[in-house]
Amino acid sequence: MKVAYISRSTLFSSPGGDTKQIELTAHYMRQLGVQVDIKLSNEPVDYQQYDLLHFFNIIRPADLLHHAEASGKPFVISTIFLDYGGYEKKNREGLGRFLNTFFSEDSIEYLKVIARFLKNGEKIISPSYLWHGHRKSVKRLIRQAKVLLPNSLNEYRRLVDKYRMENTCMVIPNAIDPAMYYSTTKVLEEYKDTVICVARIEGRKNQLNLVRAMKDAPYQLVILGLPSPNNIGYYNRCKAEATANVKFVSRVSEEELYQMFNSAKVHVLPSFFETTGLASLEAAVMGCNVVITDKGDTEEYFEDYAFYCNPEDPASIRAAIDQAMAAPFTEGLRQKILNNYTWEITAAKTLEAYKLALQQ
Repeated sequence: MKVAYISRSTLFSSPGGDTKQIELTAHYMRQLGVQVDIKLSNEPVDYQQYDLLHFFNIIRPADLLHHAEASGKPFVISTIFLDYGGYEKKNREGLGRFLNTFFSEDSIEYLKVIARFLKNGEKIISPSYLWHGHRKSVKRLIRQAKVLLPNSLNEYRRLVDKYRMENTCMVIPNAIDPAMYYSTTKVLEEYKDTVICVARIEGRKNQLNLVRAMKDAPYQLVILGLPSPNNIGYYNRCKAEATANVKFVSRVSEEELYQMFNSAKVHVLPSFFETTGLASLEAAVMGCNVVITDKGDTEEYFEDYAFYCNPEDPASIRAAIDQAMAAPFTEGLRQKILNNYTWEITAAKTLEAYKLALQQ
């Protein structure tokens, strides 16, 4: 079986959780004998050499619709269905907040596609997206997909609620790399017993409120990540408001990342929305207590093992961090992750979905 993975053109230039999901899924699928090529949405694809296409990020149909229509091939979609509507209306600043007062979420997504083309030169590769619009384009992908692959059942329910459409669904969990877990034993003294946040730096990930929550806290906060292209100003605000106990780290290797997790006491991800919080899974398996947003699908993964915070309230974030710093690590969370959320398990379930798609 040969499969093409197709995702946004900025997958590697502006990496995020979807980048890791795609790369590690591909790695473990290859171990199962599936040939996988990763393609950016703006690259030409020789469809005839593939049995199946695997799309990622249904909230970016302008990247996918052309390939769905031109290929004639069956496809599945890892939906990664984020819902930042509440953030856009309540927390976005400037023109973005003004537009969200008057336009629907789907209309705003449509305007973002136009803006990315005009500002960043991101080519709109699906001309039909322009006349179908965002909502109809998402619905066309839902209807035509052989199988939808959300990261949780709650994610699928949100998608159905919003677009009033159902299709065959298989939950494919986000995961950790067990090889990195079993090989990482080193403790980095400079990160020992710190609070760490690993995420792309942008308003939706909420590092600014995290910086405010940690103002003059008795422990160090390490923020690891790069700003997305449209969030340089936000990144600079985070640095400007940071007190002496906050350290910014741009990039580390995968090995050093797991060593940082192995050293830290708490990982915090106070996003305005998360389907999973991939970095939180990785941190938790390495022994970090997890502070995570209460917005999204996080409870399906972390249940009562995590410390939940309201991302809009720095005091709530600080209180959850203080609790997590004072609490012992719960081994039950690590075992849950190792038993249910490894990329080997994800690959096996994904292969089942491919077989189902090809049978249909």
